[in-house]
Amino acid sequence: MKNLKAITFVVAFVMIASTAVALTWLKKNQKLGRPGIKASANPDSPVMNIELPAQVLDYTSTNLPTDQVVLGYLPKDTSYAQRGYRAPDGFQMVGNIILMGADRSSIHKPDYCLSGQGFRLLSKSIVNIPIDGPSPYQLPVSKWIGGKVVEAGGQKFEKRLIYVFWFVADHEQTPDYDQRYWWLMRDVLKTAVLQRWAYVSYQTECLPGAEDACFERMKNLIAASVPEFQLPPTSAGSPAVARK
Repeated sequence: MKNLKAITFVVAFVMIASTAVALTWLKKNQKLGRPGIKASANPDSPVMNIELPAQVLDYTSTNLPTDQVVLGYLPKDTSYAQRGYRAPDGFQMVGNIILMGADRSSIHKPDYCLSGQGFRLLSKSIVNIPIDGPSPYQLPVSKWIGGKVVEAGGQKFEKRLIYVFWFVADHEQTPDYDQRYWWLMRDVLKTAVLQRWAYVSYQTECLPGAEDACFERMKNLIAASVPEFQLPPTSAGSPAVARK
């Protein structure tokens, strides 16, 4: 029994010591990866300059400031871009990019984006959006539908939220939050590179029954805007062919 306790103690000590050595090595040697989106360094700030395109199809757009609550909550080296798009017939949607820095907590779970707006999740799916260019490819995105009851003019009615998102880094992209997390940990352990992931999302609201038509319009805008800010798969230092 005493020998077993001694062996258990030694094994535990070695594991703890090995983990400490590994963490110390990572802290000294870890490098921050390159973004999978177009970004430029800011000499006066750790926040990078990123933008969503102002001109897309026949939409007008407005640059939207980031909420001060969000700025205070996320790490100081998180980079943001947010833009509202409006079609001539009044159809609207919002595009958003969050680019992490050295702190991976910049990228939050997509669930919070629905619950934070008061929507309950109704459905999830993964859809491919064709992206044109010199080397066309399929971009896999998550398509979530949310619902909530709202009141206007003394009457209550259902409203839908269509939320489309994906994650992209240097040579990697995925529509799945958990996949992104495991790839991040894998890359740190294998190469000491902390991939600089970006969380890209688009959203719009509609009435029940209009979800499919609205999503088709979202697909068209996303397909037209992605080449303007996301590095194509064939470029050096850009994301590889889309993977699920």
